Amino acid sequence: MTDSAGLPLGRFLTLTDVAELLSLSASEVLALVRSGELPAIRLGAIGQWRVEQAVLESFIADKYDESRRLALWHEAQYADVAELFGERRGLGA
Repeated sequence: MTDSAGLPLGRFLTLTDVAELLSLSASEVLALVRSGELPAIRLGAIGQWRVEQAVLESFIADKYDESRRLALWHEAQYADVAELFGERRGLGA
Protein backbone atom coordinates (compact mmCIF):
# COMPACT_ATOMS: atom_id res chain seq x y z
CA MET A 1 0.00 0.00 0.00
CA THR A 2 1.16 3.48 -0.71
CA ASP A 3 -0.02 6.97 0.05
CA SER A 4 -1.02 9.54 -2.59
CA ALA A 5 2.64 10.47 -3.16
CA GLY A 6 3.52 6.84 -3.89
CA LEU A 7 5.43 6.38 -0.63
CA PRO A 8 4.87 3.17 1.35
CA LEU A 9 2.56 3.54 4.34
CA GLY A 10 3.76 2.41 7.75
CA ARG A 11 2.84 -0.87 9.40
CA PHE A 12 -0.20 0.64 11.11
CA LEU A 13 -2.98 2.64 9.47
CA THR A 14 -5.31 5.19 11.01
CA LEU A 15 -9.04 4.64 10.68
CA THR A 16 -9.07 7.52 8.21
CA ASP A 17 -6.47 5.71 6.07
CA VAL A 18 -8.53 2.52 6.20
CA ALA A 19 -11.71 4.43 5.33
CA GLU A 20 -10.00 5.96 2.30
CA LEU A 21 -8.62 2.61 1.12
CA LEU A 22 -12.03 0.90 1.48
CA SER A 23 -14.03 3.87 0.16
CA LEU A 24 -15.99 4.06 3.42
CA SER A 25 -16.59 6.80 5.93
CA ALA A 26 -14.49 6.94 9.08
CA SER A 27 -17.62 6.24 11.15
CA GLU A 28 -18.31 3.06 9.13
CA VAL A 29 -14.75 1.86 9.77
CA LEU A 30 -15.10 2.69 13.47
CA ALA A 31 -18.31 0.62 13.56
CA LEU A 32 -16.43 -2.33 11.99
CA VAL A 33 -13.71 -1.97 14.65
CA ARG A 34 -16.16 -1.66 17.54
CA SER A 35 -18.12 -4.71 16.36
CA GLY A 36 -14.89 -6.73 16.26
CA GLU A 37 -15.27 -7.47 12.56
CA LEU A 38 -12.11 -5.48 11.78
CA PRO A 39 -9.42 -6.11 14.42
CA ALA A 40 -7.61 -2.98 15.60
CA ILE A 41 -5.52 -1.80 18.52
CA ARG A 42 -5.48 1.41 20.53
CA LEU A 43 -2.14 3.20 20.74
CA GLY A 44 -0.85 6.33 22.38
CA ALA A 45 -1.88 8.40 25.36
CA ILE A 46 -5.35 9.15 23.97
CA GLY A 47 -5.85 5.66 22.58
CA GLN A 48 -6.14 6.28 18.87
CA TRP A 49 -7.25 3.25 16.86
CA ARG A 50 -4.77 1.66 14.44
CA VAL A 51 -5.21 -1.22 11.99
CA GLU A 52 -2.21 -3.25 10.95
CA GLN A 53 -1.78 -3.49 7.15
CA ALA A 54 -1.60 -7.29 7.28
CA VAL A 55 -4.86 -7.41 9.25
CA LEU A 56 -6.54 -5.15 6.70
CA GLU A 57 -5.33 -7.36 3.83
CA SER A 58 -6.69 -10.42 5.64
CA PHE A 59 -10.01 -8.63 6.24
CA ILE A 60 -10.28 -7.81 2.54
CA ALA A 61 -9.42 -11.40 1.53
CA ASP A 62 -12.07 -12.70 3.95
CA LYS A 63 -14.65 -10.36 2.40
CA TYR A 64 -13.78 -11.65 -1.09
CA ASP A 65 -14.19 -15.23 0.16
CA GLU A 66 -17.48 -14.36 1.86
CA SER A 67 -18.76 -12.78 -1.37
CA ARG A 68 -17.69 -15.81 -3.38
CA ARG A 69 -19.48 -18.20 -1.02
CA LEU A 70 -22.61 -16.05 -1.03
CA ALA A 71 -22.62 -15.98 -4.84
CA LEU A 72 -22.26 -19.77 -4.93
CA TRP A 73 -25.08 -20.12 -2.44
CA HIS A 74 -27.38 -18.01 -4.59
CA GLU A 75 -26.19 -19.63 -7.82
CA ALA A 76 -27.43 -23.13 -7.11
CA GLN A 77 -30.28 -24.47 -5.06
CA TYR A 78 -28.04 -27.28 -3.80
CA ALA A 79 -24.57 -25.76 -3.55
CA ASP A 80 -21.60 -28.05 -2.90
CA VAL A 81 -21.06 -27.80 0.87
CA ALA A 82 -17.30 -28.43 0.54
CA GLU A 83 -17.02 -25.50 -1.89
CA LEU A 84 -19.02 -23.21 0.39
CA PHE A 85 -17.04 -23.91 3.52
CA GLY A 86 -13.63 -24.71 2.03
CA GLU A 87 -10.93 -26.49 4.00
CA ARG A 88 -11.92 -24.97 7.35
CA ARG A 89 -14.74 -27.42 7.96
CA GLY A 90 -13.47 -30.63 9.55
CA LEU A 91 -15.14 -33.90 8.71
CA GLY A 92 -14.16 -35.59 12.00
CA ALA A 93 -12.56 -38.91 11.12
